[in-house]
This record gives sequence, C-alpha cells and structure tokens, in this order.
Amino acid sequence: MINLILYSALAVFLYMTLIFTIAQIKKDNSLVDIAWGPGFILVSILTFCVSQKFMLRHILVCALVVIWGIRLAVHIAVRKIGRGEDYRYEKWRRDWGKWFFLRSFFQIFMLQGIILLVVVYPVILINHVSGSGIQVLDIIGAVVWLIGLSFEAIGDYQLLKFKRRPESKGKIITHGLWKYTRHPNYFGEALIWWGIFLIALSVRNGWTAVISPLLITFLLLRVSGVSMLEKKYAGNRDYENYATRTSPFIPWFPKKS
Repeated sequence: MINLILYSALAVFLYMTLIFTIAQIKKDNSLVDIAWGPGFILVSILTFCVSQKFMLRHILVCALVVIWGIRLAVHIAVRKIGRGEDYRYEKWRRDWGKWFFLRSFFQIFMLQGIILLVVVYPVILINHVSGSGIQVLDIIGAVVWLIGLSFEAIGDYQLLKFKRRPESKGKIITHGLWKYTRHPNYFGEALIWWGIFLIALSVRNGWTAVISPLLITFLLLRVSGVSMLEKKYAGNRDYENYATRTSPFIPWFPKKS
C-alpha cells in the first residue's frame, strides 16, 4: 500500500509540475481546472497496473473514475473556449505580485495535487486489495455514483446552455435541476465520491476511505465551490430571491414564494 501511495504521489507531483509549466507559458493558471479530472485518471490507471489485481471491482472503480474524469475535463475545456484566465486566478495574479510564480506552484498546483491524492485514496485502496466478486455495497456505490454523475453532468449542461443564450445575460438560472438545488453540479460531485467510498467499504480497511468524500464535500461547501459562488452573487437581488426558495445543496422541492 505504501508503495502505491508513493508511486501515486510521484506521478501527481510530475503531472502537476508539467501542468504548472504549461500554465506559465500560456499565462493561464486556470488550466489546472482542466487537468483536475485527468489527474485522477492517471492515479487510477497507474495503481491498477502496478497492483496487477485486475479483478472486477478494480476494473469497475477505474472505469468510473475514467468516465468521470474525461467528462469533467471536456466540459471545463469547452466552457473555457474563447475565455481567458478564470477570475479567481486573475485576482491571485494581481494580489500575489512578485511572489506569484512561487505561490502559484505551491498554493495552486501542489496544493491541488495533495487534495487529489487524498480524494483518490479510495481508488488506491481498492486497487491494492485483492477482493472477492462484486458485492451489494459495490452495486449500491455504483448506483450512488451514477446518480451523482447525472446531477453533475445535467447541471453543467443546463448551466452552459443557459449562459450561451444572449437573453440570459445578467440573469440567474432557475429551471431544470437548478430549481431544486442552487448547486446541482457540486452536489453531484460530492455524491460521486460518496459512491466510490461505498465501493471501498467492500475491501479490508475500506472505512478509512471516508476521508475522501468528507474532504471533497467540505471543500465544495466551505471553500472552493458553494461558498465562493455564494459570495460572488452577494447583493444580487435576483439571486437572493432565488436563494430564499431553493435548497443550497441537497436537492429539495422549492419553497413557495
């Protein structure tokens, strides 16, 4: 297990260093967002090949990560077409001044690499352990993952389609999945990793993998996801009206106006 973690850490370090180098050449640190999903694919396939278990559970979890990682990377890349650096990274570029290069490397790329390793831990654990055949928890976990992917993919698609309409400029999306939660894509992202955690429960010491969904859920709710976007729309009357009737995270029926 230690060897798999070390191999994964080295691979992520080299991968994030490469993305950092490309980002500095392009003067666009938001490229790290596109690289996020493929980083998980890298670790999943690496540990799958190194462990040489090749059992159905290992194939299943790697397939789930590959599907999720490709979809996310393609979505972010398509969304980014014709746009420059994301506003978050632009702000840091201005604020960090002469320390921008070093702080970018450690606070953006290396920090995301560390978070990636923690979140992908259930996959490393599953690939390490020789498991039995598919069990009930594997099926439940795969179903939870599928529900999560549906929320993330459909929510992202609805938002992208909404933003591309000229008449949507300055407006807030309130239909589709966004009618039931203000952040269906983030809810889906969290659910994906809770699903993979459930699959990890089928293997020895699988309970330790709970750190993965706990961390990603905390980050989405309190750091880089929901919290950041809610602050962005603070003072927007339309958004505040929308927020009074719509669940912030877990989907639920909207309150009556």
